[in-house]
Amino acid sequence: MKKELTETQKDILNFLIDQIKGKGIPPTLAEVASHFGYKNRATVQQHFGAIEKKGFIKKNPKLSRGIELTLEDKFFVPKPVLGEVAAGNPLTIYPDAIDTIELPTIAKMPKDSFLLRVKGDSLKEAYIFNGDIVIVNPNLEPKNGQIIAAILDDAAVVKRFYKKKNEIELVSENPDYKPIIIEKKYLSFKLVGIVVGVYRSMEKKKVG
Repeated sequence: MKKELTETQKDILNFLIDQIKGKGIPPTLAEVASHFGYKNRATVQQHFGAIEKKGFIKKNPKLSRGIELTLEDKFFVPKPVLGEVAAGNPLTIYPDAIDTIELPTIAKMPKDSFLLRVKGDSLKEAYIFNGDIVIVNPNLEPKNGQIIAAILDDAAVVKRFYKKKNEIELVSENPDYKPIIIEKKYLSFKLVGIVVGVYRSMEKKKVG
């Protein structure tokens, strides 16, 4: 049984998987260091060593691209995207799945959770960007400051949640967007769930 990866190790392994799937070859140490902002390749070597010890990769030190994935399961599993949520202005929701994406097998999803695609840039300072896929858990009660998905006037939004005495405030992470204030008696507001994860194809986007 493989040991659990740290969040940093998961990010690096996801990058390896994405590069191998997209280009057919693994990245070099220099490419990984550049992508994650590390100043030297020794840091990448340390992470590779830890990931190898946990059984997810096998290294060949004689090759510059000497990384082999050793995952026992399929590298990717198809998951349906059930709709789109606006990080800017509200969007129309969809009754059925609008797309299917392939998530890495290590991207574990909580029970009953589902995927939504983000549209807009109002959460960019929370590192959630246009086109990202968010993992939404409908079984959690929101706490102030958490990012939620909600239905507002039959449209879907994703914002930071703040519950106040007589109202709910939905806040963006972009100064170009004003908060949405909702009175507690407002019947057209429905919480969908808490955003517990974000997935993006690193082949398409790089942050920073």
